[in-house]
Amino acid sequence: MPALEHVHPAGGDLIAVTLPPSLAWLELVSETWDAGAALLPIDERLPAPRRAELIERARPTVLLDETGARRREGEPVESGITLAVHSSGTGGAPAFAQFDRGAIEAAVSSSSLALGATGADRWLCCLPLAHVGGLLVLLRALVLGAPVAVHDRFDASAVLAEADVAFVSVVPTMLARLVETGADLSMFRSILVGGAHLPADLRSRAERAGARVVETYGMTESCGGVVYDGLPLRGTEVRIATEGEIQLRGPTLMRGYRLGQTPSFGSDGWLRTADAGEFDANGRLHVTGRRDEVVVTGGEKVWPQAVEAALQAHPRVREVAAAGVPDPEWGERVTVWVVPADTTEPPTLDDLRAFVAEALPRYAAPRELVLVERLPRTASGKVRRADLPRD
Repeated sequence: MPALEHVHPAGGDLIAVTLPPSLAWLELVSETWDAGAALLPIDERLPAPRRAELIERARPTVLLDETGARRREGEPVESGITLAVHSSGTGGAPAFAQFDRGAIEAAVSSSSLALGATGADRWLCCLPLAHVGGLLVLLRALVLGAPVAVHDRFDASAVLAEADVAFVSVVPTMLARLVETGADLSMFRSILVGGAHLPADLRSRAERAGARVVETYGMTESCGGVVYDGLPLRGTEVRIATEGEIQLRGPTLMRGYRLGQTPSFGSDGWLRTADAGEFDANGRLHVTGRRDEVVVTGGEKVWPQAVEAALQAHPRVREVAAAGVPDPEWGERVTVWVVPADTTEPPTLDDLRAFVAEALPRYAAPRELVLVERLPRTASGKVRRADLPRD
């Protein structure tokens, strides 16, 4: 792995790294932090123009890629910043969330406390290091001294072949691939699932396979998951604010966005997530969906995640995404994009409407069905609704 020795990193440097995941990142992070510099991981799997766009937007002072390290004209980070992570931003605009060392240590320690994990427990990192969920697994080696295995990409058979792994973090699509192998998943003490909504049916299937599933909620700006199975981690506060928005406060939150991008904090220090949710009678948080993704059809509000959760249990549905499409009569019509379980016997719209109506109000039933081979997803497993095919 190329090193930083020729650029001599110093305080204030922001070092952008576009290299595949490996254990060599541990030495790179240590060297960066020892110099008082900050790390900016960039997903090496992105197309070259997209990587270049992110680097130009972030303006790092050092770039480390497969050709080596070199200085570039950029903007230094403020004192104390040790990590910057690319995020879509709580408002959807690209941004770079900045963290100090204390936020990272709080994220790792509070997670370990909730899981009963110690520095002796082995973790497996199979998520991209450019995403905070993957990076936090790796950083457990630095913060806790925990042994960590790193895979350069997710492969279900390779994950299951790892010996003596206590914990692994995945996104729902990865969990589905593990379940589909038919393997006994009790080999893991816990499987953390985040990055996107976890369908109840998928969780049930995983648990029947022996998995001890922990559904996490958080975002890049909160330094990853800060709510486990509906309960906040130590030090994290959660409230439901205006119009049902989930807001967070605690020691893991970002210090702010890089280069003066619009902050997501209210005047009272709460992070505005732009997610909607509610607490149940037992005080557990349930995430309804993104506030800007709610479908208003005939004056009624329909949450795409609720439609997806209902349809995920349909025997002819492998994967499903829901969203609103402009409609001259209803304002928006609920539309679903479905990857059939069997392409020779795909579900029909009437089938899906009847199925949804058993669990949700009739107005939430889809009015349009689009059959697709795959759903566009981010690296963290979230459906890119804007990229769903539309005529």
